[in-house]
Amino acid sequence: MLLIKRGIEEMFRHWSIMTFYQRFEHAVALVLTFIISVIIVVALWRLGSEVFRVLLLEAFDPLEHAVFQRIFGMIMTLLIAMEFKHSIVQVLERKAHIIQVKTVLLIALLALSRKFIILDVKETGAAALAALAFSMIALGVVYWLLREREQKRGAA
Repeated sequence: MLLIKRGIEEMFRHWSIMTFYQRFEHAVALVLTFIISVIIVVALWRLGSEVFRVLLLEAFDPLEHAVFQRIFGMIMTLLIAMEFKHSIVQVLERKAHIIQVKTVLLIALLALSRKFIILDVKETGAAALAALAFSMIALGVVYWLLREREQKRGAA
């Protein structure tokens, strides 16, 4: 809530110099930040209750593949949501524009990583597995190229 209050104060401080579209963009970013924050809190609550249930009510075996997939899939979902929220917060703090290609690529890489963690290899065909692997490599190469370009710009 403190972040939202700070975002609203920042918005009104710069309101007079913002264009109509910048005001609209900032308001949308505030609403999205609030919605994603609610989603993160609910997901965290569900993760905590799931871990609590598995630890106390079931014989928790962290090496059991299905339990590992379920828990770490939930953790990865939280990390993806937090990274997404972080990218929107950067807009509110006026550190970035609304669309950051590197951030989108990072979120896509996290989502694919989550998919690999929860993937049941026995039920997944070779073609689907190869497509996921190729997607991961392609996204990783593009992310690396963008990072290299930024580093070269910074050095120049």
